[in-house]
Amino acid sequence: MKCEMAQEQIVMWTYGELEDELAVGLERHLDECAACREEMTAMRGLEDGLSLLPVMEPSPNLVAQSRMRLDEALDAESPHGFLTALRANVFRWTGFVQGAPALAVLLVGVGFLGGDFALRYRIAHQPRPAAALTISNTTQGAIAAVSGIDQMPNSELVQVKYNRVVPEVMQGSLDDPQIRQLLMLGMREGANEGVRTNSVALLAGECRQGHECGRTEDGKGVRSALMVSLRYDKDAGVRMKALDGLSRYVDKDQRVRDAVLESLMHDANAGVRKQAIALLEPVQTDSSVRQVLRTVSTQDENPYIRTASYQALQGAADIQ
Repeated sequence: MKCEMAQEQIVMWTYGELEDELAVGLERHLDECAACREEMTAMRGLEDGLSLLPVMEPSPNLVAQSRMRLDEALDAESPHGFLTALRANVFRWTGFVQGAPALAVLLVGVGFLGGDFALRYRIAHQPRPAAALTISNTTQGAIAAVSGIDQMPNSELVQVKYNRVVPEVMQGSLDDPQIRQLLMLGMREGANEGVRTNSVALLAGECRQGHECGRTEDGKGVRSALMVSLRYDKDAGVRMKALDGLSRYVDKDQRVRDAVLESLMHDANAGVRKQAIALLEPVQTDSSVRQVLRTVSTQDENPYIRTASYQALQGAADIQ
């Protein structure tokens, strides 16, 4: 409290018009301010001196004139600003609260409960943060399959187990068994067309040049893989490359010969069937080969294939 306001309240206190809640603040200020205490002492002395004089009742005219002058003076005064009114209200409420401890405790409790309620409401309605994603294996690669899913009890956390297909690169000679194994995997129908074409071309070239191209006991050698491509690959170019790789073994391996005859009978592509006829030239004297050529030369829907088969039969007759 400032001395200016304290002196105004001293005057009001002297005439018994100061509110109780403001009197508490005034008493505290007087305890700290010597100048205001002197002012209070002077006011008390003046009051005591005046109390010794006889009380004279003012005349009605004097009262009326005084009230008129007071009204004029009040009208001439400029209105108090917002800050002045706010300051007066703050001091009034402060004194009132200081004079009523129970009310102060009640206001503090209400404020605490209101703040707690507001905090709980904000927490309950704020957006729920997404659970942190934890990856135990950051190896890059396509996800092959999900192997398991587990949800944490009483939680939205989910643990997903999955397997990745990790791309790797192997470099080596075409004679290396691991390279050959990878190339045979690339010949499978599930691989894309470019991979199948390159794999068959490389292995067919190895076989055509006389490199290792045998059949294993389990039927999984390079020669067997080429026969699988010849029979089942959907791409005609891949099937023609497989025929090219098997050309060295038509007269040596009955299984290869049967695969070529099957292509001549059933392959949908005329180029593949024409190449099959050319591959059978070394074994045209074989009875099974002549039988197939005779059937194709008379029953095939393609006239070019019929003519080529007929010419191959004539060549076999000349050889005989």
